[in-house]
Amino acid sequence: MTSFEAFFEGWLVRQEHYLDELQSAQQRAHEARDVDLRDLVSRVLLHYRQYYEEKSRLAQRDVFLVFSPTWFTSLERALLWIAGFKPGLAFRLVSDSVPDLSEDQRVRMTRLMEETRVEERALDDKLAKIHESVAAPPLVDVARRHARCLDGETAEEEEAATRSLKSALEGVVANANLLRVTIATKLVEMLSGAQAVRFLVAVAQFQLKIRNWGLERDAAEKQRRSGGGGRW
Repeated sequence: MTSFEAFFEGWLVRQEHYLDELQSAQQRAHEARDVDLRDLVSRVLLHYRQYYEEKSRLAQRDVFLVFSPTWFTSLERALLWIAGFKPGLAFRLVSDSVPDLSEDQRVRMTRLMEETRVEERALDDKLAKIHESVAAPPLVDVARRHARCLDGETAEEEEAATRSLKSALEGVVANANLLRVTIATKLVEMLSGAQAVRFLVAVAQFQLKIRNWGLERDAAEKQRRSGGGGRW
């Protein structure tokens, strides 16, 4: 297990603890002080920032690995957008979990959503140009080939292309991570303490549900490949 995988396993345990705390706060939100709810929200946001800070350090060591992360299930990897969830997903989670938005909140949310789409498209374009500039094969293929390389046994021109790709991708990942953190922070700032708690409950439940589904699917696929799928 790599140092990041060990960090991630511990991070997930803390994530489940925070979900329990958020759900408890959600149940008593009507009698809780807004300042107490905000304190919990701040601690949860710090928890997410710690994840992105650790992932940024990993990207500086091996940016290819964050595009094909071994610590994720195949389902989680299928949902990745530039090494993480797409920022726009947060708006859908807000809509599902916070139906009592005021008109002012809806206007501000719509404005932020449009700004986010622009930023997402810009990063998509930048990633596409990186591929074009280095004549790179599909990114996941590069990451997998990179993981299989032994003792630098690659052609000199491939090494040069890999270095160029690595440098460019580090910048894109950093910008994508910054956008994810920025959007989450701005959304929480628009919401009341009780609304922010409901939103963060939805975020944590979504993430943990996707992971659990992925683990179940991978386990079933492993059993099928080993011939343990049962009789027809």
